[in-house]
Amino acid sequence: MSLDAKKRLLREMLFARRFEERCYEAYVERKIGGFLHLYPGEEACAHGVLEAARVGHDYVITSYRDHVHALKSGVDAKAVMAELFGKVTGTCKGLGGSMHIFGVANRFMGGYALVGGPFPLAAGIAKGIQMQGGDEICICFLGDAANNQGTFHESLNMAKIWNLPVLYVCENNLYGIGTRIDRSTAVIDQYKRVSGYNIPARQVDGQDVEVVYEAAREA
Repeated sequence: MSLDAKKRLLREMLFARRFEERCYEAYVERKIGGFLHLYPGEEACAHGVLEAARVGHDYVITSYRDHVHALKSGVDAKAVMAELFGKVTGTCKGLGGSMHIFGVANRFMGGYALVGGPFPLAAGIAKGIQMQGGDEICICFLGDAANNQGTFHESLNMAKIWNLPVLYVCENNLYGIGTRIDRSTAVIDQYKRVSGYNIPARQVDGQDVEVVYEAAREA
């Protein structure tokens, strides 16, 4: 990665942090309603992975913690913020809110409120790519708690037997709401959980954008 690229990524991550901080302020001021799931401290994960992707060409789907993924996918920041404020100029005309940011023109297929919901959707998008003979991939971001849902196993099994062009990225923040990972999950190292499906996986420091970028490029 060039020095200029590193500087640009730093600026983008700082913008993402400030964006999320402003969201928090507006939420506390009760200007933003509904649920609000923020991304401070995890910026390097989305930016590292999507820096290695072909933004606007590859498909991206994520969970309810979706603001920064949308921004890095090229969705207009004003449209994202407008969605949080319930304005018609938002990405879903103000009807989706924080957990349902969407940008079809950027191939950002949305954030989803259901825990584990994006797993099969990503597999479906990847199957569609495969059937149409495209060279795109689908990148699916999910938290560690989502890996305890049945859709995790079903989707990974299908992804393997059909050799789907999908990359699953586990953003492990060690907690599912207020429950520590060691109190809810038998296998703490999440990357080991896919070994039963013969899917290659690796664990990297999600707060080091360069390391994440290199891992995503390899994938």
